[in-house]
Amino acid sequence: MNRQGARWVLAACAVVWSIVVLWGSPAVALPLDLKGKFEVLNGEVSTHTLGKVKLIEFADFYCPHCHRFDGEGLVLLQKEFGNKLEATMVGFPVIQGKLPTPFDMYEQAKMMGKGNEMKKVLFRTIHTDKITGVLDRSLREVLIKEVGLDPKAFEDGMASGKPAKVFEEGRKWGERINVQSTPTVLIDGNIKAVSIDPENLKLIIQSILDADAKK
Repeated sequence: MNRQGARWVLAACAVVWSIVVLWGSPAVALPLDLKGKFEVLNGEVSTHTLGKVKLIEFADFYCPHCHRFDGEGLVLLQKEFGNKLEATMVGFPVIQGKLPTPFDMYEQAKMMGKGNEMKKVLFRTIHTDKITGVLDRSLREVLIKEVGLDPKAFEDGMASGKPAKVFEEGRKWGERINVQSTPTVLIDGNIKAVSIDPENLKLIIQSILDADAKK
């Protein structure tokens, strides 16, 4: 393993620092030649559609490793696979003592069609601009306008409680599949990557697409 690969293996914000890797039985039939380091989750249904791989990134906006993965690792994967890869972030907080405001903002932006834009702005604000305190209404307004949304409509959506509910559902999903560190990557609903090294993720994704091509 090269140094870059080793850094990716170690880069994770953890809830519990001891991680046990289990190999389960598939909930649905998987390609026999599926490659890479992964765990197939019992009880989770595959969301795979022919010719496209769905990647879920469980991430904490305050986690520096999530910021790096989103800005580097995920970019590499999107460049490699283009529209054959559909990537979505699910908020999963592991950093203690932080308010859920960024997660609610992300979910509200998703509902308004600007989830990816808001995700990038929030990661930048927290990790590059070093604004790690409370995202008050005046600061939120600046960020909301930056991604091209109407502040009033956005805040009305936040006040409805819907974004918080979606965030809570995502957190419970992460707990159900035993997410213990961030970022954690789930592929096609039931394939949990053991390593977030982009080379490992490429191997898993490519082997799924190769199997699709034979169908």
